[in-house]
Amino acid sequence: MKKLAIIGGGIIGLTLANYIDLTKYSVTVYDNPVGQATKASAGIISPWLSKRRNKKWYQLAKDGAAFYPKLVQDFSLPNNVYQQTGTLILRKDGELGPLMQLAEERKQSAPEIGEIQLLTAEQVTEKLPLLKAQPALFITGGGKLDGASYLETLRQRALTKRITLKNDTAKLSRIQDQWLVQTTDETEQFDAVALCAGPGLPSLLNSLGYSTDIRAQKGQLLAFETPFKNSGSWPVAMLDGESDLIPFEDGQILVGATHENDGGFDLTPTKEAFSLLQQKTVPFLTESTFFETYHAAYRVGTRAYTSDFAPFFNYLSDNPTAVVASGLGSSGLTTGPYIGFLLAKYFNEGNNDWENYQKPIETYVSK
Repeated sequence: MKKLAIIGGGIIGLTLANYIDLTKYSVTVYDNPVGQATKASAGIISPWLSKRRNKKWYQLAKDGAAFYPKLVQDFSLPNNVYQQTGTLILRKDGELGPLMQLAEERKQSAPEIGEIQLLTAEQVTEKLPLLKAQPALFITGGGKLDGASYLETLRQRALTKRITLKNDTAKLSRIQDQWLVQTTDETEQFDAVALCAGPGLPSLLNSLGYSTDIRAQKGQLLAFETPFKNSGSWPVAMLDGESDLIPFEDGQILVGATHENDGGFDLTPTKEAFSLLQQKTVPFLTESTFFETYHAAYRVGTRAYTSDFAPFFNYLSDNPTAVVASGLGSSGLTTGPYIGFLLAKYFNEGNNDWENYQKPIETYVSK
């Protein structure tokens, strides 16, 4: 049996670990959870109306969203982890008609988008009482994922499968045909490695002579505790102005997130983030004092971004026993599980038909 090390226990790493064929590999996951993006995140699985021009990214995001029913079934994900409740999209007057037309066009290749409805102002507040009365587009296929709950579910699943989990920072080196993974207390040899360390990928690869196109971006999200106990069935809302409203069960309402390129690995919650999210969100809410009325806890993490804002995943061009994956950015909850699944198929079956999803790996990782 071969030995596989997965460095990075985030959304890609733990999904990959849980899809590995354990009759072929013994698996060890190394993870330093401090600042982990997925642990701090919650988000909307609804990529179909994105205006991004990168067709490869859209294909990956579209297929990532279509993968969720299988993911939910394979891992028995409960509603507090993932739930399909639909997506409300709020836009300025005159923009909803063209957006609905785009939705109808995209549905031809993505039936997962579900039903497409143009709602009246009254119908919007009926679906999501926190919102002011204004028209919106509603698609039934949208869902929401709580990143921290997803990771904990997969962590427990991995333990029951006797996958080894180590909470430590790992360093990587190569000796002959083996990979050496070094932690504070030990060094272990592996036949193959999967490097899924997000913004920590450059430091892993530097020692091997690779340069990596990755930068760190700070993200802050607010989790409000409210008395709206039936909120679990409410749809998510994509507000005009790049703020999202994500209701979870028992009155937990998440608002976010910021995109702070100069924040990097700093995990300090800031008043500036609170004020920015308040400014972007309050104009859409029935309660203008929402941010003052309810207690909010910060979730702060560090995302990995590439220069072209596109994720990548592949084996190293000069060594097929090592795969790398990073650059998920703000679409990580949509694309991350699917990438983990595809990498597992590579280790299990040798499949690597990924050209439709990304540029060549040398675009992001090179010697």
